[in-house]
Amino acid sequence: MGVLLRSAPPDRLPETAADHLRRHFGAEPIEVFLADLMMTGLCPLLGQDGPDPAALRCLGSQQTSVSTAADGSARMHLPLNCWGERLGVLRLDLPARPESELAEQLHAAADELAVALRAADTSTDRYRRSQRQARLTMAAELQWELLPGRSLGDERFLVAGQLEPAYDVRGDHFDWALDGDRLTLTVLNGFGDGMEAALLTTVAVNAMRNARRCGADIVEQAELASDAVHARRAGAAHVATLLLEIDLVGGHVAAVDAGSPRCMIARNGEVEPVNLEQQLPFGMFPEAHYEIQRFRLEPGDRMLVVSDGVHAAVPGGRAPFGESALLSAIRGTRLQRATDAVGTVMRGLREYHAGAEPEDDAVTVCLDWRH
Repeated sequence: MGVLLRSAPPDRLPETAADHLRRHFGAEPIEVFLADLMMTGLCPLLGQDGPDPAALRCLGSQQTSVSTAADGSARMHLPLNCWGERLGVLRLDLPARPESELAEQLHAAADELAVALRAADTSTDRYRRSQRQARLTMAAELQWELLPGRSLGDERFLVAGQLEPAYDVRGDHFDWALDGDRLTLTVLNGFGDGMEAALLTTVAVNAMRNARRCGADIVEQAELASDAVHARRAGAAHVATLLLEIDLVGGHVAAVDAGSPRCMIARNGEVEPVNLEQQLPFGMFPEAHYEIQRFRLEPGDRMLVVSDGVHAAVPGGRAPFGESALLSAIRGTRLQRATDAVGTVMRGLREYHAGAEPEDDAVTVCLDWRH
């Protein structure tokens, strides 16, 4: 099926895949679901039939499920996953429960469709349009376009991030890049509101990417980003940033702490803050200089980084969310994958607001180091 998908128009991948599955496997009906922006629902691409509970479970568990009807026919749900990114679910009905060889072929078809959908994302608006339950603000449009994805992983690690409010996010953001045994991870909080905060974050992210892609270390990345933000606002606005470079072999972490994002490690049932000395946020002064600090992950560790919209949230004058409620939310993720853990923390934050409108946008990033 891979050849068919590569030759198909980017906006017709679901139809091309469905036609192949009908002709070669007798599948009918077929539905391709994409996860919505909040990762809490599934959006159909081929029809109006919404997701059944098994499809939602498949998205969360990333496990294939097969159910058999009284007449011997079977319904199969397969996760659409590409490099650790949960894209959605492929649902198909088959004449009979598939034997192992046929099941493997269907798994391969789902994997090929996931890779094709990921690759086509920048060539058509169809898939992004389907994921939206409401219109994004201009600032949110800019931030979602800038994201590297919502999760990434292999046998060594799994990292996931979530932005809220999804349809009105402003200056908070995350970025990551994998290069061999090195994962660079960044969480940012742009100063101010609306488009100006989003633009500041965009400047900082692209400056760091520019430096990184030229082979610069994280100090040079931070200094270029700070100079770029200062050149735009001359110190009147800044971007608070935590920049991490993680050695996926030994667990060594190099950090540049330039502001408000906080880092915590969950280890053996306990959650402890990573105590770093804060340096100046990007853009406060010209030609700012930064220093690397270091800490280390142990096998099985979970690292979480949250923006000040999470740890400093004080809805209705309550104590900051980060003082105790955040730790409770993190402990509640102990048995979850990183992709589910970020949602659990954000749900805890929403519940803490008790219906009140959040005063700030928020980011949570979770990294599980499996080595």
